[in-house]
Amino acid sequence: MTIQPLSSDKLYRASELNGLPEDCKSTKNLTPLDEIVGQERAQKAVEFAMSIKEKGYNIYAIGRNGLGKRTMVLRYLNRHDPNGNGNALYDWCYVANFEEARIPKVLKLPAGSGHAFKKDIEKLMTRLVKALPLAFDNEMYYSRSEKLKNQLTEKQESALLTLTQEAKDHSVSLSVTTTGEYQLVALNGEEPHTEETFAQLTEEEQVGFEDTINELERKLRNIVRQLTELEEEFSEKIQKLNEEVALDVVSHFIKALMKEYKPLPEVIAYLKAMQADILENLDIFLEESEEQVALAYAALDKKMPRRYQVNVLVNQDDSKFPIVVEESPNYHSIFGYVENATYKGTVFTDFSLIRPGSLHRANGGVLLMDAVKVLERPYVWDGLKRALRSRKLSVSSLEKEVTLSGTISLDPEPIPLHVKLILFGDYQTYQLLQHYDPEFSELFRVTADFEDEMNRTDESEAQYAKFISSIVNDNKMLHCDRKAIGRIIEYSSRQADDQNKLSLHSADIANLLRESNYVAKSSNATMIRANHVELALSNQEMRVSRLKDHVMQTFTNGTTLIDTDGEAVGQVNALSVISTSDYQFGSPNRITATTSYGDGGVFDIERSVDLGGRIHSKGVMILSAYLASVFGRNKRIPLTTHLTFEQSYGGVDGDSASMAELCAIVSAFSQTPLRQDVAITGSMNQFGAAQPIGGVNEKIEGFFDVCGIKGRAPNQGVIIPQSNVHNLMLRKDIVEAVEKGDFKIWAIRHVTEAIEILMGQAAGQAGLDGTYPVDSILGQAQLKLNALR
Repeated sequence: MTIQPLSSDKLYRASELNGLPEDCKSTKNLTPLDEIVGQERAQKAVEFAMSIKEKGYNIYAIGRNGLGKRTMVLRYLNRHDPNGNGNALYDWCYVANFEEARIPKVLKLPAGSGHAFKKDIEKLMTRLVKALPLAFDNEMYYSRSEKLKNQLTEKQESALLTLTQEAKDHSVSLSVTTTGEYQLVALNGEEPHTEETFAQLTEEEQVGFEDTINELERKLRNIVRQLTELEEEFSEKIQKLNEEVALDVVSHFIKALMKEYKPLPEVIAYLKAMQADILENLDIFLEESEEQVALAYAALDKKMPRRYQVNVLVNQDDSKFPIVVEESPNYHSIFGYVENATYKGTVFTDFSLIRPGSLHRANGGVLLMDAVKVLERPYVWDGLKRALRSRKLSVSSLEKEVTLSGTISLDPEPIPLHVKLILFGDYQTYQLLQHYDPEFSELFRVTADFEDEMNRTDESEAQYAKFISSIVNDNKMLHCDRKAIGRIIEYSSRQADDQNKLSLHSADIANLLRESNYVAKSSNATMIRANHVELALSNQEMRVSRLKDHVMQTFTNGTTLIDTDGEAVGQVNALSVISTSDYQFGSPNRITATTSYGDGGVFDIERSVDLGGRIHSKGVMILSAYLASVFGRNKRIPLTTHLTFEQSYGGVDGDSASMAELCAIVSAFSQTPLRQDVAITGSMNQFGAAQPIGGVNEKIEGFFDVCGIKGRAPNQGVIIPQSNVHNLMLRKDIVEAVEKGDFKIWAIRHVTEAIEILMGQAAGQAGLDGTYPVDSILGQAQLKLNALR
């Protein structure tokens, strides 16, 4: 036989760390990386998106969970100031709109000055609350208001005096009742007429009195109108006096603020509007209406009128670029909301109860969120698209969005929005959004595609060692010695299922380091060594391998039938992988093929009972095509073959058993026995070429473990496709067994090589007439088929 098993050095690629200096003994000697290793493509995408300020250049970061997407982006944002081109940051405040209370106004202030402005207004209010009552509680104000009152009284008395005298001249009395009404009564001498005395008057005298009183009433009405006008005039003069007095006080205190905030026209306009409003609402400060004052002062924090508070929604640090990570992206936490307050059983709301969301805090910077969490919450995705499209941020209640009711609520002015949104998600979510949401590609024009693995070279191993150092330093773990670094790199290569690749699943590496650190500290070690890493890996496997132990137990007690020595016709050991959510392991399966006289078809029992998947069925069809090309070029194959996985009661999918199935069929055709101490895995094409499969390490280890259970024999081994050799990162015990010659692994390029290994004879090559040599396996099969024909 010409096919030689693989040497032990092909089964595992140890990490020599040639890229590190020889004097580097541990991670203590390595500079930690401040970036995620191997993600240059994604990093360039982030850099590109951050440098473009136009609308729509938001980022969707694609990759499996645990690749360090968020960590990489945050490290990049914290390291490179994305605001290096000097984008101005602002504080945003809501203040009362004195013309329309339902629409609070937005004030834009330079970053860091929002709280200062709020304190300035609070100081102003504190002074006014004390100063305004004092301005109206002094002799000067009293004398001026008394003078106006006296003038009113004189004019009122003067107007009434003339009428009183005229009434007296006509024997009529003008008096004021206790209720404040004017009364005209006919006089009988000095006393008012009674009903009896008035009845005794002549009719002419009675009519005379009535005419006189009617005329006097008409004049009285005119005078009352004049009195009302005089009172209104007096009120206006008092109001003007109050405003003059208040204006002196208010303008004196507000003058300094006007000067300080002169460069900000919006603030100046607000201060002027506030001054005018204070003059119109002096009763709030003079405490003339208790209920009004109580509600005005029903603030939840400060003792000052609510309408003059400043609600600082966002207070930015002027030197720090805003980077916000939203862990729970519901509608209110992103877009903000309006609270309600209760005072004496009355529910009310105003601008001071507007609360910010994460978009407010990230305005001018970056907001990072998980795509799936965003899509899970109702109305959030539509709200985000609306905000990104309009570049405006409106605080609208969710109730208003989802109901048709016209509940009275605030409608605050929108805030201009300049934010970069970064969503983290997997490929499936990305494809769904691309397919079902036409706006997605317009709003998220940059895709940061995170790699699962990187090439394994001396340089990349050195980079990976620095990456390990950064995890150690960030988490304040014990340092790893050189051998421990090498073992972790080898583990990473095993995770990538490739000797020439390293896994970039940083969460796995971080978890392994944490567990190795725990093991090292438990043994009072001062450094993480290779044996600590091995023990941590062993502990990891022990925690998740319950199913594997259960499956292996079935081989121990003979429940699952398998032979690991001897020979059998139409029976071969194939290899499969069983997966749980966090663990996978290999297990051998017996495949059998039986033949009967028929039309040359291959009857796949798994498919017939709906236990075989589509890929498995495709594999059976491909091997059927290869069989037809080998044995049925000129005449139909006169046998029907029945093919099955023995003791398989669950679904079977994948085409990695194609070569094993073909070997079982050829054995059944030729009646040549197959070795049972050798298992085989591998797919094939229509020409018989071996194709690579997944899980090669687990499959080899699974058969090796079963051989240990059933009893070791000298020539046991596994056949794999040649194209899978670079995937080998096998366990240490298997590498040692191969090195000693106790176990063998053959790598083949064509299914005929597997036939030769399993049947111990040459497979044979077809001559020009399509026949195979009689002493070959395929020749013997052909002879038997010809006899049946």
